[in-house]
Amino acid sequence: MANSKDKQTRKFSSQVVDGMERAPSRAMLYAVGFEPDDFKKPQIGIASTWSMVTPCNMHINKLADDAAKGVNKAMGKAVIFNTITISDGISMGTEGMKYSLVSREVIADSIETVVGCQGFDGIVAIGGCDKNMPGCLMALSRLNRPSIFVYGGTILPGCHNNKKLDVVSVFEAVGARANNKIDDAELKAIETKAIPGAGSCGGMYTANTMASAIEALGMSLPNSSAQAAISEDKRLDCEHAGAAVLALLKKDIKPRDIMTKEAFENAITIVIALGGSTNAVLHLLAMANATEVDLSLDDFTRIGANVPMVADLKPSGRYQMAELIEIGGIQPLMKELLDKGLLHGDCLTVTGKTLAENLADVKPYPEQQDMIRSFDNPIKKDSHLTILYGNLATEGSVAKITGKEGLVFTGTAKVYEAEEQALTSILNGEIVKGDVIVIRYEGPQGGPGMREMLSPTAAVMGKGLGNDVALITDGRFSGGTHGFVVGHITPEAYVGGTLAIIKNGDKITIDAETKELTLHVNDAEISRRKMLWQQPSPRYTRGVLAKYAKLVSSASKGAVTDNLD
Repeated sequence: MANSKDKQTRKFSSQVVDGMERAPSRAMLYAVGFEPDDFKKPQIGIASTWSMVTPCNMHINKLADDAAKGVNKAMGKAVIFNTITISDGISMGTEGMKYSLVSREVIADSIETVVGCQGFDGIVAIGGCDKNMPGCLMALSRLNRPSIFVYGGTILPGCHNNKKLDVVSVFEAVGARANNKIDDAELKAIETKAIPGAGSCGGMYTANTMASAIEALGMSLPNSSAQAAISEDKRLDCEHAGAAVLALLKKDIKPRDIMTKEAFENAITIVIALGGSTNAVLHLLAMANATEVDLSLDDFTRIGANVPMVADLKPSGRYQMAELIEIGGIQPLMKELLDKGLLHGDCLTVTGKTLAENLADVKPYPEQQDMIRSFDNPIKKDSHLTILYGNLATEGSVAKITGKEGLVFTGTAKVYEAEEQALTSILNGEIVKGDVIVIRYEGPQGGPGMREMLSPTAAVMGKGLGNDVALITDGRFSGGTHGFVVGHITPEAYVGGTLAIIKNGDKITIDAETKELTLHVNDAEISRRKMLWQQPSPRYTRGVLAKYAKLVSSASKGAVTDNLD
């Protein structure tokens, strides 16, 4: 007869496999490798995002095996299952990119579905490409069973002419080729050398940003965010995670015990210090929503006022994640933030210890390194993630302004109804100094799917216009984007936001100091234009994009689909 401890660790699987009436269930599980003793063990689902559609995830099947080994050694029973992934990098700039943010919801829904159906007692989720990570965490939050997240790891840099490359190098090379700064042979050389193998994009782009945020949140083991995809460290990270989830199960520590408001504040702090992706705003809002934690755009402004950006990492900086790994990853930075009172040290983590306890013995960075600046000499004294309001964004927008592009930009609007139209104009030389590129109807509902605008922003950089033009959109940006850009504009154009009524030649100001995004058109004229505006017909009326457009919330609320009130 099962004792109370056994019931605690097998709370869900016991409902599936215990007793005479569950004989049919056991019969099916024998066929997938269960032995009689396995039915007495806690069942741990290993959610693998393995796929050969992208280098970010091509190795995760092996990592899932390593996590399963850790579970089984710790006297659990691991069951590996898959969910989807898509590739932003491959689909960028095409209609297919509209499925990118949608995939976050599909991943969350599918993990919840499998775990809920199969009665797993705990979960190890392994993610690579950036939508995997928030998708996994959203599912873990909803299920609220002892869980741990493992990052699949970063890619190593490519190399050409002694210069380190990554995927953004290729996007920017397209702009350089269009501007005749390089020839076809040089573009081909960069294209073939930029991605040398498995792992997520190499700068402080969205994947590495979210991995760092999740480690600071307390939902992955220390250093999980700062390991190469193909490394002994990453293999051991997975095996240790498998064992750690059994310890969480015994202690009955669940995601919502860890993912508190203070833990989300820790995640925001590390994102700012690292100069992370604007997508972190969207994803952390969505993760907090799944956890029923009250997080808003204004929390990013509040926290950002006190946290400096100190990491000289790509896209705006010089270094890649693989180089940060060499000097200790993010743990020494977290220790310094903690010592300065900028992190909540009493937050619980998946080690079963507090954040402060995890960081107690962490050594500082080597003295000669210049990758992580001192707090007395930051790259920017406050957050690079600037939440802008104003008559163009009454519900908010998100800018990524490191200070290298300046803090204020005023220019003349050139309006495009879709990303492809803007990219063509940039590559054709129609965009000139002083332009504000306006790309609309790319929001969560209007796209639908809120595409990332890496192709046009990288083309602007490749054309040498990075300091001379700005770009605003109700879409979003890749973590690889840099320059004077504003995304997540809400209300989006499709629901009648002011973005919808901008005309070519209108004057627009982006002001990171006053935190305003302003269309210099008087209120009466804005009202007149809005009265004449008509909502476009939906671009999709069937399938997953249509369902997403019907259910999705505003980007200012995380663009989630599970708020059905």
